[in-house]
Amino acid sequence: MSTDPLVWETMDRRIAYSCPGFDVVNESVRLPDGTETEFDYLSESPSVCVLPFTPDGDVVCIEEWRQAVDRVNRGLPVGGTEPEDDDLEAAARRELAEETGHEADRLEPLVTVEPANGIADAVLHFFVARGCRATAEQRLDHNESIRVTRRSFADLLEAVRDGEIRDGRTVLALSYYQLFEADA
Repeated sequence: MSTDPLVWETMDRRIAYSCPGFDVVNESVRLPDGTETEFDYLSESPSVCVLPFTPDGDVVCIEEWRQAVDRVNRGLPVGGTEPEDDDLEAAARRELAEETGHEADRLEPLVTVEPANGIADAVLHFFVARGCRATAEQRLDHNESIRVTRRSFADLLEAVRDGEIRDGRTVLALSYYQLFEADA
C-alpha cells in the first residue's frame, strides 16, 4: 500500500491546554523530508449551524456578543454537539431551540465543511430548518448574550455583500444555500 508523499507522520500527541469548548493539541511530527518539528492546533467537537426559515420565508437570526472580536455578531444559531445528542439533527434542533426559542417542522442537511483545517480539526455541519416557529423561551448558556431577530434571505445576502455580516459560519450557510438553491 502506497502512502501519499505529502503525509506527515505523527510521533507523539498531547493536550497542551484544555478549556470549556476546545483543546489545544501539540503534536510532534515528521515532515515528508524527514524534518522533525512541532505542530499545534485547536481541537473541538463537531458543530452544527442552522439556517432557520419561518413559514413566511424570513430567516430567524441571532445577534450575539463575541468577545474575541469585541462586537455584536450578526448570524445564525451555531453550537457544538453534546454527548446527549442522538445525532447531528438532534444537535441542530437543540441549538435552534436553545438560542432562539424556535422549533422547526423539518430539517434538511445542507453541507459539511472543515472551516479552518490549517489550524483546527473543526467540522461544521449545516442544516436548513423549515417551518420554524417560536415555541418557548431561549435557554442560553451562562456565557451567551443573544438577541433573536428576523430578516429576509435577500437582506441577509445583501448584508454579506456589504460586510455587515462577517461571521464565517453564517457566510458559508448563506452562500451554500444560495448556490444549491440556484441549481434547484
